[in-house]
Amino acid sequence: MSICNRCHLYSSSTAREANLKPTLKSTSGDCHVCCSHLFCPSTAMPPKGKQGTKGSKQIAEENQATLKFYRNIILVTNAIFFLVYFYFWEQFTTLPILMLIVTLAICIGSYQFMASMGRATYSQGVMVDSGIDLNMEAGMAEHCKDIILLACIVQACSLISNYFWLFLLLAPGRAFYLLWVNFLGPWFFAEAPEQPVDDKKARKMERKMRRQQH
Repeated sequence: MSICNRCHLYSSSTAREANLKPTLKSTSGDCHVCCSHLFCPSTAMPPKGKQGTKGSKQIAEENQATLKFYRNIILVTNAIFFLVYFYFWEQFTTLPILMLIVTLAICIGSYQFMASMGRATYSQGVMVDSGIDLNMEAGMAEHCKDIILLACIVQACSLISNYFWLFLLLAPGRAFYLLWVNFLGPWFFAEAPEQPVDDKKARKMERKMRRQQH
């Protein structure tokens, strides 16, 4: 007969009451019978306030790690871009300079938008709001990540050929597709609402139908 360290109940007596066979005592001293079948008061009680705080802290930490990761991608891509041009090309031409400004604006704008969404709010050293989870699937942050990756990949590949800049058109194409699927398409092809029938006309139709039946 063993005692559970968490609920301080005898595992053998709990097993007899539940018509279960007592299992072996765990290494931590917790009985498998009461704790796994919700007889243990410590597991039956709902978790207290620190559970939500822990989740908010985890979201904030993951947001910071995500922002750091995409910031490093932007910095490394632009560093490689400048180094290759300085060492292998005599001077910048108009097209690379213009497209560099465009890609930098896209990356910085998307990064700042993610940073504003995932910024945690503190009050007197205590986290009040963890911000929006940047790793949530099908969220706005996912689109910002895709835009940053697209811009950085195109910028790096443009060192091989300037034709790779054309792949930036995938971003507005994807935006138009989402706009059409979620808003424009359903609005254009929505069925017209049925016109309400006037009571007087409805009564006239009923009388006419009755006369035809007689």
